[in-house]
Parts: sequence; C-alpha cells; structure tokens
Amino acid sequence: MVYTVTFNPAIDYVVHTGAMQLGAVNRSSSEEMYFGGKGINVSIVLKELGIASRALGFIAGFTGEAIENGMRAKGIESDFVRLKSGNSRINVKIKAEEETEVNGHGPDIDDDALAQLFAKLDALKDGDTLILAGSIPGSLPPDIYERIMQRLSDRKIKTVVDATKDLLLNVLRYKPFLIKPNNFELGEMFGAVLKTDAEIEQYARKLQEMGAVNVLISMAGDGALLIDEHGICHRCGVCKGKVKNSVGAGDSMVAGFVAGSMNGDYEYALKLGTAAGGATAFSEGLAVKATIDELLKQL
Repeated sequence: MVYTVTFNPAIDYVVHTGAMQLGAVNRSSSEEMYFGGKGINVSIVLKELGIASRALGFIAGFTGEAIENGMRAKGIESDFVRLKSGNSRINVKIKAEEETEVNGHGPDIDDDALAQLFAKLDALKDGDTLILAGSIPGSLPPDIYERIMQRLSDRKIKTVVDATKDLLLNVLRYKPFLIKPNNFELGEMFGAVLKTDAEIEQYARKLQEMGAVNVLISMAGDGALLIDEHGICHRCGVCKGKVKNSVGAGDSMVAGFVAGSMNGDYEYALKLGTAAGGATAFSEGLAVKATIDELLKQL
C-alpha cells in the first residue's frame, strides 16, 4: 500500500478575474475549488494512474470535513486525524493579469494529535511506500520528518521525501527511496549556482552518496535528471503544451515516478513522472490519465 502524509491540507479556491484593482471591488469571471496539499495531490494523481493509496494527515472543522468528503468522492481512501479545534485552511489563488496567492495558516496540531498520527504510521508493513511532502506547520517540531523516518527505520518501507534544504538533508541518513529537489534547491543545499547538466549531476550524486537511493532533479523547462539506485544517470526533456497551472506539477511528477518505478524500470518511471507533471501544468487542475497518456507519447 502507498501512504501519503499531508500535514496541512487545504481547499484551494481559484478565482479568475480581469485586471485586479487593489482597494476596490473586483468581480470574478469564474471560480473553481480543489482539495489540495502536496500529499493529497500525490494521492489524486496516483488514483488516475491506477495506484491505490491512503491519505494521512490532519483535518479540522467544516473545511476539513469537506476535504475528507472530497477525497471519498474521488475514490481515495483517507485516514486523517481530526483536530479538536480550528478549521483546515483555505488557499485563495487569484488568476488575473498576474497570479496572486494568499495561503491560509491552518490549525494548530497538538501532541495528542501527533501521537495519533504516529499510531497510524506504526501500522505500516514491509513493502509499503510512504510519501512525505511539503512544508511543516509551525505547531509541529521541525524534525518531524526525521522522527517519522527513524520510527520506521526497522522496517522495509520505501520512503519518498519531497522537501527542501535541511528538511531534506537531515533525512538522508535514513536512505529515502526517492528525493525530488529542483535544480535551484539542489544548488542552495551546497551553496552553489548550478548551470550545466554536468554540475547538476555532480551534486545529485553527492545526495546519493549521503544516503538517497534515487535522486530526481526537476529542471522546469529543461526537463529532469535522475540518478537511479544503480548509479545510472537518466535524462528526460519536457513535454510540449501551454502552461495553465503552477500548482501540483511537482507532486504529479512524484506520483508518476512512484507509479512507474513499481516494476523497477527507472527510465520509464522518469518518463511517466515527466508526463504526469506536464499534464498538471497544462491543465486547470491536477493531471488526468488521458492527458498523461498523450504526453507520454512525446517522450
């Protein structure tokens, strides 16, 4: 079974409007609502690719209930911890001449709720996959990723970590199955500006030497680079299409890679991840299978 963890799920409220005028009443031309958070995004795209997952994390209030119901409507199993107070956050994304986002803070997570999450994670078994993605709310300890991976280190569980800087570097000793920084984040970790594929490969291999099993580097319009567990470097270009959406493309790439790697074919996993990321970037919402399949033909 694949498990995803979203510490701070959200309802993404997307508003389309013309020219924005600050200090005035602005009217939308259309709106959409999506259920989001990086782990949830991964679960949704995995479902499109035929992979079942169980979404873990924390929800609160009427917005949390809406998120849980939304996941159920999509046929995705969830087992969220319900917080005693507060509401799950709403992120407002205004698409006008320029795109503007206002992300909610989200509810506080207390020690009792964290213990409940740990109890759910304790039920994972050898062969399961756990995907940890995104930032950590201020009410949680900053070493929460490390604590989770240390807790599971005695089992044969594949962990996927999509995080930045110290959040990522500090878990490498637990040998995560996959990490996915982008090329800028990779440079930041080592205090370097990376300009060529050779430089990116060099520092990606450093992350592998530090413990990561597979290192996937996303490079926006320049495609992606993968150092697989056998030390082989794979390179993939980008799919062609019109970019409509900047939210969830990286999460979709993670979902595609995880789905594609289940038979051990890392070249295919890289292509499927690239196609899934492109399918989200070229859509108003998250990737759907038909678009992923079409884009996969380009690679």
